[in-house]
Amino acid sequence: MSYDFDPELKPFVPRMRPLDYTEPRTARATMREVMARQPAYEPISRVLVEDRRIPVPDGPETTVRLYRPMDRPGPLPALVFPHWGGFVTGDLDTSLTAATRIADLVGAVVVSPDYRLAPEHPFPAGLQDCYAALEWTVAHAGQLRIDPDRIGVGGFSAGGGLATGLALLARDRKGPPLRCLYLLFPQLDDRLDTLSARNFVDTPMLDRANLAVSWQHYLGGGKATHYAAPARAEDLSGLPPAFVGVCEFDPLRDEGITFAHRLIQAGVKTELRHYQGAFHASIGLAHAAVSQRMVTDQVEALCHGLAA
Repeated sequence: MSYDFDPELKPFVPRMRPLDYTEPRTARATMREVMARQPAYEPISRVLVEDRRIPVPDGPETTVRLYRPMDRPGPLPALVFPHWGGFVTGDLDTSLTAATRIADLVGAVVVSPDYRLAPEHPFPAGLQDCYAALEWTVAHAGQLRIDPDRIGVGGFSAGGGLATGLALLARDRKGPPLRCLYLLFPQLDDRLDTLSARNFVDTPMLDRANLAVSWQHYLGGGKATHYAAPARAEDLSGLPPAFVGVCEFDPLRDEGITFAHRLIQAGVKTELRHYQGAFHASIGLAHAAVSQRMVTDQVEALCHGLAA
């Protein structure tokens, strides 16, 4: 299929092959190599990075990585930010650049959980780890110099799916109140029945086949609930104000657009951005103007969503 990619992104398309999730160990090694080549956010010295071990109810302890902007008076807002990787790949280093940038430019403490990965640990293990990170952040807000009334959740791709699951859990359990929900090309719907999910079988970074394998691993043969696949939620009312960004040539495009429309219809304040000519995860090609718009929109949305 022919795609009208953004001119600044098009030269890089041939090397932007999707991760093959059928072999999780190989995919994880490839993800580590890809992220290691990402340019570091500068100056990283403005952000203090530290790891903490936290308890997980009904599960083993996990680690959260904290990104704290230096020389900012507290208490600060916080963003619980699960990493991306199709629920199968990724680790604490995956979101280093993005989390450092958010901490510095938004002035928020970013909390990145090292959640358990599928297929070894299918749903709900990863979401349980992320929810434990959210509860831990609220419980230790004083120690962390965080404002407990200004905590949001957000993520890219599968991280966006986990962030949305967190928001639904927090609403339904009457858990920590959330100020905002930030989603960039979120993975929300296991049914793969949208036009973009059906048609984009050869797109860079993510295509239909690997998206299907990602969901198979994550669900582990179990039935998808709306906490695993938030697009299945019948009621979206009561969720925090949301920002949803989608890329034109991404299998996840239409589920993101539909979800944003449903949030609006449910009375949730929602902003939707469609990035023309972009593909899944192309924000990593930082030289392109469309990628820079994604970053600018991200910072503005989070500054607004977490404002005092």
